[in-house]
Amino acid sequence: MPEIKKILVANRGEIAVRVIRACRDLGLESVAVYSEADREALHVRYADSSYPIGPAPAVESYLCIDKILDVATESGADAIHPGYGFLAESPEFARRCAEAGFIFIGPSPECMALVGDKATAREAAVRAGIPVVPGSPSPVEDATAALEISRELGFPVMLKAAAGGGGKGMRKVDREEDLESSFRSASSEAASAFGDGRVYVEKAIVTPRHIEIQILADTHGNAIHLAERECTLQRRHQKVLEEAPSPVVDDVLRAEMGAAALAVAEASGYTNAGTVEFIVDKEMNYFFIEVNARLQVEHPVTEVLTGVDLVAEQVAIAEGRELALRQEDILFNLRGHAIECRIYAEDPSRNFAPSPGTVEALRLPGGPGIRDDSCLFKGYEVPIHYDPIVGKLIAWGADRPAAIRRMRRALEEYKVRGIATTVPLFLRVLDDPDFIAGQFDTGFLDHLLSRSREAEEKGQGRTEPVSDVPHTSEEIEEVARLAAALHVYLREEERAFQQAPAAGSAWKRAGRFAALENRR
Repeated sequence: MPEIKKILVANRGEIAVRVIRACRDLGLESVAVYSEADREALHVRYADSSYPIGPAPAVESYLCIDKILDVATESGADAIHPGYGFLAESPEFARRCAEAGFIFIGPSPECMALVGDKATAREAAVRAGIPVVPGSPSPVEDATAALEISRELGFPVMLKAAAGGGGKGMRKVDREEDLESSFRSASSEAASAFGDGRVYVEKAIVTPRHIEIQILADTHGNAIHLAERECTLQRRHQKVLEEAPSPVVDDVLRAEMGAAALAVAEASGYTNAGTVEFIVDKEMNYFFIEVNARLQVEHPVTEVLTGVDLVAEQVAIAEGRELALRQEDILFNLRGHAIECRIYAEDPSRNFAPSPGTVEALRLPGGPGIRDDSCLFKGYEVPIHYDPIVGKLIAWGADRPAAIRRMRRALEEYKVRGIATTVPLFLRVLDDPDFIAGQFDTGFLDHLLSRSREAEEKGQGRTEPVSDVPHTSEEIEEVARLAAALHVYLREEERAFQQAPAAGSAWKRAGRFAALENRR
C-alpha cells in the first residue's frame, strides 16, 4: 500500500489553499505551483515549497503537463492533487502522472475518460437502469442531424458539449429556426474550452432543479453517497449558490437518488470522490445528466453537513485504504443546513463584468457557523487570466432559516475595497420570498435580475436609509475625526508588526499577517 508524504497541488486560488490546508491537517508536506501572475498568491505563501511554472496564460502554466510533472520530480512529491478545473478531469494528465510514478488523487484515467464524455457516461447510466433525459444516444455529426433529432424530441431542446462542463458549450434552443446558429456557437465554444467540439442533443426539461449526489468509492468495492446538494441557482448554466440538503428532497427521494448515483459509479468503475448530477422536474422525477470526476467547487456544504473532510478521504482512497465510513454513518448523522455563496470578482451592477485589480482593504466574516474558503488578502492583485472565483462563503445553521440568517449576517460583514464582488447579488437573493420559501428553478436568478433591472429603469432601485447618512457639518467632522484616528492606529499597529522579529514558521507568520490584515 503506497504511503503519501508530499502532495503537489496542481492548481491555484482558493482550491489550492483548501488542499494545502488538508495537507497540514494530515501532517503531509505540500508543494505549490504558480504562474507569473500568481507569484504573490496565497497558495504560494501557504505551501511548504513553491515552484514557478511559466507565464500567466494557463496554457503555458497550469495546463502544461510537462512542467507540472517536472516540478513533481524536482520537489520529491509522492502524489498530485488536481483540485478542480484546469487538468482535474484530463485522462491524459492522470495517465501521465501514473506513468511518471506519481499517485493521482482522483479516479483512474480509464474511468475519467468514460465519465468525462457525457455521451458514454449516459450510456453507463442507461446500463445501470437509471432514468436519463430523452436525447441523442451519441454526439450528432452536424446541425442537420441535430435538427432531425430535435424535431423528434420536440422543442425546446438543449445542445450540450460531449466533453467538459461548467456550462460551456451548452445552449437552450426554443425554436427550430435558431438551431443551426446555436449548434455552431455551442460546438465552437466546446472546441475552444475542451479541445472537443462534439455536441449532443437532449430534451429540455421545463423549470428544472439541479440536484447532485456526492459519492466516495474506494478500490476495494466499497462506495457510499453523502446525500445531495441543491445547485439550482445558476447564471448562464454556472452555479452561484449551493445548499445541502435540498429544501425539496425528502428521505425517500434521497435514498432513491443516492442509490442511482452509486449504480452509475459501479457501472463506470468509479473510484475516489466524485459527483453524479441530476435534473429534477416539477413532479420530482429525476434524470441523470453527468458525472464530475473531481472535487466540486461546492464540496464544503457537504463537509459541513456531514462532518466528513472530503480531501482527506480522497487522499486515503488514493493510498489504497478502505472507506472507514458506512452509509448509515452518513444518513443518520446529517447535521442542520449549509449554504455556500461563490464570491466572484465580478460586478453585478455592470452585467457581471470581470473586476480584476488590487484588494485595497479586506474584512472577512467570521463568528458561529461561518466558514470562508478564500484566496484574498489585502494587497492581492486579482488577475484577469483565470476564472474570477476568489472565495466561497459557507454558513451553517440548525435548519435552513437559521442558515439563511447567518449567511445574510456574514455577507453584511464581508467588506472588500478595490475590486467588485458578487456579495450584493447574494444579499438580494437571500431577501427574495421565493428563495426563502425554497420555491425556485434554474431560471430563478435570471428572473430576479430581470426584475431588478426593470425596477431600476422605473426609478425604484434599492436605496440606503437616509437616516444612515451624516448631514450636518458637526456629524461630518465627527466621522472624519474617527476615520483619521482609526487610520493612525492601524498604521502604527502595522509598523510594529513589520518591525517585530520573524518568529515561528512561515505558516504561523502568514496566519498572523492575515489576522492583522483582516482587522483593517
